[in-house]
Amino acid sequence: MGTDSRSQTPSLGRQKNDLTEGTIWKKILFFALPIFLGQVFQQLYNTFDSLIVGKFLGDEALAAVSSSGSLIFMMIGFFNGVAMGAGVMIAKEYGAKNDKTMRLFIHTDVAFGLSAGILLTILGVSFTPTILRWMQTPEDVLPQSVEYFRFYFCGAVFTVMYNIFVGILQAVGDSRHPLYYLILSSIVNVVLDLVLVGGFHFGVGAAALATTISQGISALLCMIQLLRSKAEYRLRIKEIGFHKESLKNIVRFGLPSGVQNSVIAMANLVVQTNINSFGQSAMAGCGSYAKVEGFAFLPITCFAQALSTFVGQNLGAKKYDRVKKGVRFGILCSISMAELIGIVFWLAAPVLIGLFSNSQDVIAYGVRQARVEALFYCMLALAHCIAGIMRGAGKATVPMFTMLGFWCLLRVTYITVMLRFYPYIEVVFSAYPLTWGTSCIVFLLYFFKADWMHNFDRIEKKQ
Repeated sequence: MGTDSRSQTPSLGRQKNDLTEGTIWKKILFFALPIFLGQVFQQLYNTFDSLIVGKFLGDEALAAVSSSGSLIFMMIGFFNGVAMGAGVMIAKEYGAKNDKTMRLFIHTDVAFGLSAGILLTILGVSFTPTILRWMQTPEDVLPQSVEYFRFYFCGAVFTVMYNIFVGILQAVGDSRHPLYYLILSSIVNVVLDLVLVGGFHFGVGAAALATTISQGISALLCMIQLLRSKAEYRLRIKEIGFHKESLKNIVRFGLPSGVQNSVIAMANLVVQTNINSFGQSAMAGCGSYAKVEGFAFLPITCFAQALSTFVGQNLGAKKYDRVKKGVRFGILCSISMAELIGIVFWLAAPVLIGLFSNSQDVIAYGVRQARVEALFYCMLALAHCIAGIMRGAGKATVPMFTMLGFWCLLRVTYITVMLRFYPYIEVVFSAYPLTWGTSCIVFLLYFFKADWMHNFDRIEKKQ
């Protein structure tokens, strides 16, 4: 890709963040651990929103906030998916020590994020009521849902830029600084929730405002870190802009992930619509389950991200045997941790869901969902890890088509058809392990049988 000369003397920053040298399992774990801890804090303050809202404002407000995940992911997922393409390219150029090309990708990525954040703010504020009505949000919940989403999307640019900056730092092997900034912003979010919602009872809009402020702080701190860095990936304000060739490759490698995120989110909106049809208690219970489930996803997502960066950097350095060893270790760790957490969640579901609401109906819905899904988290981990590996190898179209086929088309078709014959909410819940399992079969067949996993060097020459 890059044709510029390579750096002759690696900087201290490069030596610390380089995943192409050193003991493989240590490099992956020490890179993944800050991502994991950061996601724990992020999940904690997202969960704290629901806890405070549920305890101080009631189940109606909890339903409005708890059903937010699918809509937010649909609006933000596309832009974050495209940014994944930038992360892959930055990691490869970093591993190959093509610093000039890497900087072009970084500054194009930042320009893309700024443009996307502004656009997303306009779309989110303008179309939130329409989308919520399409989702069949109950009328008693609708006003608070609109209030929450509008406040949230007013700060969409902070959310997008935080993910852009974190993607850049992680691509060059720095997962520690995003952790520090996320811890600080999480504390700010919790304090604001307690003051604005718990103390002054300002409503769900205040919970969204607290999230927006905390995300703005973390994005600002990440930007300062990049601006002040002495390493090759330093951000320079005057260089921010769209560089044609860099943008072309970012879109080329990121568009499949962006489309995948958006379509999966749209499918999940259909799922959420079906959950909404079971009433306010179902919305609150399933939303509470989703908050707890988010913790189970943490080892899955952190290892998938770590593997993408590890594969990208080592392919850039042309260390193909190292890639294969790292892939095997990462998959094994992810599925083991995910299944252990799933077992704990299955057993402790009544207590965990009960943290969000005192209503027995709300708790019952959340527990019913946990008892259907929790023991199958190992399959979700496997699918995400293989998808992350493929993205790191620049083959994002394979996970895109696989996930669109199973996590979207099959999931929506299954729910739509089966609910006609069995009008029980367990039909909605069972769609998840069904589609995780079927996608895993395809991923495993491709992973073990396809030429790409065993011939990285030849595949690289074709790209």
